[in-house]
Amino acid sequence: MERKFLMILAFAASTSAVSAAEIAPSSVVYVDGAVETSLTGVPGDPENGRKVVSSKGLGNCIACHEVTDLADVPFQGNIGPMLDGAGDRWSEAELRGIVANAKMMFDGSMMPSFYKTEGYIRAGNAYTGKAADDTLGPLLEAQQIEDVVAYLTTLKD
Repeated sequence: MERKFLMILAFAASTSAVSAAEIAPSSVVYVDGAVETSLTGVPGDPENGRKVVSSKGLGNCIACHEVTDLADVPFQGNIGPMLDGAGDRWSEAELRGIVANAKMMFDGSMMPSFYKTEGYIRAGNAYTGKAADDTLGPLLEAQQIEDVVAYLTTLKD
């Protein structure tokens, strides 16, 4: 019984340490639109990032952007720039800033702020078409941002 309690305590301590390293959306520091510091302290997973970029239920990036690597995903957009070569055009810090809140780098951008929780004019509840309630969270979690950044850095010309 005591061993089980110690294991639970160790698990709780390890998960709180991971949570403690995560930067809250309101605490992100932008320098010329770029975010130098990882939002989680954990490296992003490019394969998970690819899923977020291609998923209409998560990032929905392909609604506005085209990505040759995602040719199997239909109905890609052409409103935003093509993401092919994103890893050559922008640094990791710039990509993190763009994905977290593109408006910090590109004034007037139509791109959603994926890691923002305050300062909205007319906030909605993600992609539901309904108004937000009192618990407005970011569109993507911090690790999902890191995963998308990891994926975008693999897109070279």
